[in-house]
Amino acid sequence: MAKWEVLQGLDRPFQERLHVLYSNSLLPMDVRKHLASWIEDQNWYQAVTSPDTSHAYLLFHHLLDQLGSQSNGYSQDSDLLLQHNLRKFCRDIQALYQDNPVQLAWLIYNLLLEEKNILNQAQRTQQDNVETDSEVPMETRQQQEIESRIQELKDMMQKLVKDIYYLSDLQDIFSFRYKTQNPPGKTSSMDSNHTKQQQLLQETLNDLDRKRKEVLDTSRALLGRCATLIELLLKELDDWKDRQRKACIGAPLDLSLEKLESWFTAGAKILFQLRQQLKELEDLSNLVSYENDPLKNKQPLQGVTEWLQLLLHSAFIVESQPQMLLPLKRPLVLKTGNRFSVQTRLLVRLQDSNEPLTVHVTIDKNAPQMKGFRMFNILTSEQKTLTPEKGKSQGLIWDFRCLTLKEQKTSSSGKGYSEGLLVVTEELHIINFTVKYSYQGLKLELQTNSLPVVIISNMNQLPNAWASILWFNLLSSDPQDQQFFSSPPKAPWRVLGPALSWQFSSCACRGLDKDQLNMLKKKLFGQEHKKEAQLLLSWPAFSKQDSPPGKMPFWTWLDKILDLVHNHLEEIWKDGLIKGFVTRDQALKLLKKNLPGTFLLRFSETSLEGGITCSWVEHQDDDKVILRSVEPYTKEILQLVPITEIIRNYQLLAEENVPENPLCFLYPGIPRDEAFGPYYREKVDLAEHRKYLSRELIVVSNREVDDMHPPCRIQQPEEPHLNREPHPELEQEPELPLDLQSLGQDLITLNMNDFEALKNDELTHDALLLKDDPLLPILSTNDEAPSSVSHFFMDGTSTFDLPNY
Repeated sequence: MAKWEVLQGLDRPFQERLHVLYSNSLLPMDVRKHLASWIEDQNWYQAVTSPDTSHAYLLFHHLLDQLGSQSNGYSQDSDLLLQHNLRKFCRDIQALYQDNPVQLAWLIYNLLLEEKNILNQAQRTQQDNVETDSEVPMETRQQQEIESRIQELKDMMQKLVKDIYYLSDLQDIFSFRYKTQNPPGKTSSMDSNHTKQQQLLQETLNDLDRKRKEVLDTSRALLGRCATLIELLLKELDDWKDRQRKACIGAPLDLSLEKLESWFTAGAKILFQLRQQLKELEDLSNLVSYENDPLKNKQPLQGVTEWLQLLLHSAFIVESQPQMLLPLKRPLVLKTGNRFSVQTRLLVRLQDSNEPLTVHVTIDKNAPQMKGFRMFNILTSEQKTLTPEKGKSQGLIWDFRCLTLKEQKTSSSGKGYSEGLLVVTEELHIINFTVKYSYQGLKLELQTNSLPVVIISNMNQLPNAWASILWFNLLSSDPQDQQFFSSPPKAPWRVLGPALSWQFSSCACRGLDKDQLNMLKKKLFGQEHKKEAQLLLSWPAFSKQDSPPGKMPFWTWLDKILDLVHNHLEEIWKDGLIKGFVTRDQALKLLKKNLPGTFLLRFSETSLEGGITCSWVEHQDDDKVILRSVEPYTKEILQLVPITEIIRNYQLLAEENVPENPLCFLYPGIPRDEAFGPYYREKVDLAEHRKYLSRELIVVSNREVDDMHPPCRIQQPEEPHLNREPHPELEQEPELPLDLQSLGQDLITLNMNDFEALKNDELTHDALLLKDDPLLPILSTNDEAPSSVSHFFMDGTSTFDLPNY
């Protein structure tokens, strides 16, 4: 099927574009339709790009044959209009393009190219309408426009090169005729032959002037389209830089640069080629010039240089921002004395074959004039050189891997500044890069800067430093504003909420769901129902405020949980087994309609070190439902016993000290072993380990006396919140406490005082006991080292005495 038939079936907006296209064209639309198959089968690209014009002449004469045979074959009145248009088009192209068939080839080639653009846009629009539920498309419309413009510029450049070649030949003809008619020492003649030669010379000069103006107009048009392309590229680069800022604080975004590098390189190649062609025009003007010579205007050449400078300066970027080698990815926080890496890149991949490129690195080249602002020196190598061989194979990339920082000392005291307008974790520093670039005679010094970094001297400052990086990259309108924290703006919840989710997705591959974010929103802003746009959080409320007494800043609390998840809970968090951010009242609402023993895992709102607790429901005889929770497990406990093993072996002492595991179903109703089974430690086959018995720490809670009776809600002081208003849902339900102190330094044996406490029923905390093949020591029979110890199986069905050991 001819492409023209497809174009005829497009929607009305695209057909209107076709009408506009052919209303401004020499080729009538009905002639295009009648000769559709023949026109689309010809190689018009070869006709306009080949240095030899023979192919263009061949197509020109074939087209005349097609028009002649078709116009002579119609005699019916119904085809009179088509016959008229065929003959008229034949006469027109003979009059206009007989001596220059390449121009006709350009006319038809550009028409076919524009038809292709219309067809592609129509197909993309149709695909977007059909695939409404698909993910974000691989290429945006802007990216597709960039690709189209680059191809268009390449075609225009090929035409310009050919026109300048033709202009050079025409100028040689003029020079030859001028020299032969006006040789040195020859007097002017008034005969008719000389007059004809003078007229011919004048006509040649007129053709030369007309061609120079045409070439200059083409150059200006090409420069204008290059300017539009550069504007598109700079916008695309700004979008990439915005994505990079978000990716630095955890956003899962694509930061690949292959497309940008190919586009910047293609744009720079076109500009360098245009610059070279304009220089050739300047050389032609120096050889032959005349009054009102259009080539004496050097404005296009200056414009090309300016756009090249803008493109090259923008193309020098920091590809990978400064980052220390830490298990938890937190770029832009650097510690003095610790190595860090940073990577720069020039997106214009053009390098002279004999010119190495060296990047120099400094810090705070334009430091703000602030009291107490610390200054630093960069140690190790402060420069990196890229040879042409490496640049050709890997791209123009400079990778600094072993940089370190050292604070400068003041000359008076020999010490650094102790006080400044900003605290250390709010002081922003910028690392600067410069490279002297040269290509095809153009020499420039390119500069780029990193995003602001926070420099700390102790790893205890890392959480607060990361809070500063988070706040800056979310809210700063100027990515180089080093005085941002002199007056930090407030953060809208619609911006802050997703960023908090990124912290979890970056450290444990799973972000926060809507319910979890709602709990954090209530913790920050209280229970008042405000519009989303009115929820604004100040910087001190996020990272500094610790009132009322005993309440920790929100970020400190959240960062402790992040550390707990990253180091001890990553797998089960990633698989969605932790409910996480749930208040006590919310937990009760979720669990009370479920089966007894249904539990969930939630983060503690009060633990200063970050903790996770198990909450489950118990149904009483009087149909009352009570929520129980164990004291939060912190990193000190979880580094000894994984949370999955605690859940698997957890025991609660019921009446008559009979232990049972109350954790039966993970909310909403998944059997415990089905949910956590894949994470259990490998079971020991006792038949193969008769000589050496395996021992394992388990957690046991002692039920309080009040637990034996119908529950009454215990009113406790409300859990600290960032807002000052009381929250009734934070009533504290009874918690079953946990204590590891009884174990001392030896995790293999129990302290005898614990046996005594158990015997006297005084132990009110959880105890980590030894499960030994799989017997559990519970009570000692006397005050001294036991000669025999009562044991019971884990299911509580049998007890017996063991010999003294």
